[in-house]
Amino acid sequence: MTSKKFITLEEEFKKNQELKESDLESLREWSKKQPHLPKIPDIDLVLVLHSNYYSIEPTKRTIDNYYTMRTHVPEFFTNRDVKKSKELQKALNVSLSTPLKGATNEGYKVIYSRLLDFEPSHFVHADAVKVYTMVLDMWLHTEGTVPGHIILIDMYGAVMGHVGRLNPAIAKKCLFYLQDALPVRLKQLHVMNASPIIDIMLAMMKPFMKKELLDMLHIHTTLDTLEKFIPLDILPNESGGKSGPLLEYYDERKKILKEYRDWFADDEVHGRVQEALRPGKSKNAGEIFGVEGSFKKLDID
Repeated sequence: MTSKKFITLEEEFKKNQELKESDLESLREWSKKQPHLPKIPDIDLVLVLHSNYYSIEPTKRTIDNYYTMRTHVPEFFTNRDVKKSKELQKALNVSLSTPLKGATNEGYKVIYSRLLDFEPSHFVHADAVKVYTMVLDMWLHTEGTVPGHIILIDMYGAVMGHVGRLNPAIAKKCLFYLQDALPVRLKQLHVMNASPIIDIMLAMMKPFMKKELLDMLHIHTTLDTLEKFIPLDILPNESGGKSGPLLEYYDERKKILKEYRDWFADDEVHGRVQEALRPGKSKNAGEIFGVEGSFKKLDID
């Protein structure tokens, strides 16, 4: 089985009537006048434009945020070679992040994540997010634009020990990327198999969540409430669905991330901003995310 090919500009024009060459040309011209930005592939312009419902000014902000984040958060966006990185290999074995097959009735696509290894000491927050961003990158570039995206987090196997492994600074950066830089039309955020520890996790994350994201959040303790949003059949077998075993998803993700090693290597070199060339004041991680030292570790009773 060969991996999906990257989506092409021609394919996007065929499926998106709202996509106009004049808008793309306007963004190309604008990006050329931003000396700090890298050369932006047309397909990335399409993804960001679509995620902003074809509104040009918000698209420009998202483009800048997208490349700025990828430059200033090395813990997510560097060393993304699954053949070389032992940390990545471990992270791939600890948790699974994968697009599900099929879609909701509205045509929304779902990215699903859950633990595979339930030992808390094996969970590394930053590495789990790094794998998540890699899966998202491959998904967006092979699937292209879709009517909407849903994030589904399966808490099966999560215990208090995992909460203690969460890092508020990592959570803040992850949520910033999700809300301000990721080129998707995020429609819903679901947590399934929720246990009482979700309250502790939300207490940590809520300060970094915009009202729009909080309004999208649905917590489920049973499949009955989840089924109102997502057809259960598209879930993995182990989660009450019929779309195949987790091992099949695991093997496919690992294979795709290995196949696209060259893309990740190129992205790390060419998909970054040059702060010295940024018009006006340059940015650094401290200014974007605040002083990391100000974060306190979670006190778990």
